[in-house]
Amino acid sequence: MTGAATLDPITLEILHNGLRSITDEMWTALRRSAYSTNIKERHDHSTAIIDTRGRLVAQSEYSLPTHLGAIIGATESLLQKYALKDLEEGDVIICNDPHVAGGTHLPDVNVIVPVFVEGGILAFVCTIAHHADIGGMSPGSMDACMTEIFQEGLRIPVMKLFNRGQMNEELMDLILLNVRVSDERRGDYFAQIAACNLGQRRLHELTDRYGVSTVLSAFDEIIERTTIRMRRGIETIPNGSYSFDDVMDDDGLGTFDIKIKVRIEVDGDKIHVDFTGTDPQVKGNINAPYNSTHAAVSYVLKAVVDPEIPNNHGVRSAIRVTMPPGTIGNAVFPGAVASRNHFAQRLVDVVLGALAGAVPHAVTAASNGANTSVSLLGISNTGEQYVYFETIGGGVGGRYAKDGKDAVQVHITNTANSPVEAFEMEYPLMIEEYGLVEDSGGAGRHRGGLGIRRVYRPIDHVASFNAVGERFRHQPWGLDQGRSGRSGQFVMVNDDGTRTKLPGKVATQELRPNQRLVVESPGAGGYGPTSERDHAALEEDRASEKCTDEYLQLHYGI
Repeated sequence: MTGAATLDPITLEILHNGLRSITDEMWTALRRSAYSTNIKERHDHSTAIIDTRGRLVAQSEYSLPTHLGAIIGATESLLQKYALKDLEEGDVIICNDPHVAGGTHLPDVNVIVPVFVEGGILAFVCTIAHHADIGGMSPGSMDACMTEIFQEGLRIPVMKLFNRGQMNEELMDLILLNVRVSDERRGDYFAQIAACNLGQRRLHELTDRYGVSTVLSAFDEIIERTTIRMRRGIETIPNGSYSFDDVMDDDGLGTFDIKIKVRIEVDGDKIHVDFTGTDPQVKGNINAPYNSTHAAVSYVLKAVVDPEIPNNHGVRSAIRVTMPPGTIGNAVFPGAVASRNHFAQRLVDVVLGALAGAVPHAVTAASNGANTSVSLLGISNTGEQYVYFETIGGGVGGRYAKDGKDAVQVHITNTANSPVEAFEMEYPLMIEEYGLVEDSGGAGRHRGGLGIRRVYRPIDHVASFNAVGERFRHQPWGLDQGRSGRSGQFVMVNDDGTRTKLPGKVATQELRPNQRLVVESPGAGGYGPTSERDHAALEEDRASEKCTDEYLQLHYGI
């Protein structure tokens, strides 16, 4: 299939919006038909259309930036394994492995369907969803103690789950045999397939109306115009070399202060983001595959130079990223990567820190720099096993002209809040407290955002849990004399009042009905001198009880 001549702007805009609408509808269909809380409530899933050259053409507006690296990597792996002539109508491809199938971690499972029009493949419709469990040594498949990919769960290479419309029953049986709460997992897989089937129908409708050659031409022009726009945005950054270093707390297994080092070279419309000097990959599972690193860099540069640029392969192609193999941001086999988003979140802060000297109006102070996660496993009073997984938001760094936002998912993990009502309705667990962590935002002209306090208790049974946090030792830094935000913490509280502060990476352990797990996510750094904070803003801080009198006295002298 080949494209036609250059499209007129109106037709191109209609087609571009049509393609994005298809991915939005796929995303909604997946959410509404999913079984797990992680997808239907937290929205930990993404959808996209990718062309036959492996280029991202369109994504849902609600998709997660971190998922896009996995979708692109999975499609590239598919095209390496199968020639287009080897794919047939009715095929459904599944994969998740970060080392051999382009994924980013095992719980994120890709489902990819080739869309046939006029006897050839027009494009691929893709879904990716974080499954609450993918097997392995611990519930939720995210335990801090895992040291190699084999322990993290079921590794799925690029395989045909459906061949010419017929499901490979033995492959599905194998997948479900290796995961916890298999009925829920099965429902989520079929929700992904249903969303892809919807995407196929909508693409057929689009080509029926505009023709194959016109739609293919739109693919090329959407990406080309995005590349041009991204390069023009890069030109707004002053030429020069910008550097920044930061450290991650630890890997949970004895390696502390893991260094991330970046040097950004800007020359006209060209940018090179070089992480040479970053520490080697570690034993713990906070390593990240290269696809995660590139996705995070693409996200942050797009946000800095032009947030309104559509996110497609044009953004990625305008950026050069170097992360040497074997480093924490380009893990090699058999490196453990389950908690790779902690690294990716910190990487965003590091790039922002480097660019603060070039475009201070366009960056934030350090956000919570984490992907604070909790997994809970138990047996309900009906005898049924459950697995619950969630990530918890935190503070956004103070901005040049505004405070940072409180209690949200930041940067590359824009998943939603898991409502207490939905949580308690589906699981034999209670949320005893859910609110802001007072005083956790860094002081400054513009305050950093506040972290979240969430308190869990099992009801009438002994549960197990594991948890992973970052910025639990090192505070999120401020910019331009702004103060640091507060670190996060995990605390076990017994009903007799005794408290045990847990490490930032907690291996699976028991949680009894007479115990509460207190999770406090990190806040964020402030921006600008504290002496420049508006008096009305300080009064609002006091009235809202986001800041105590002691905090205001310490940082602002009032």
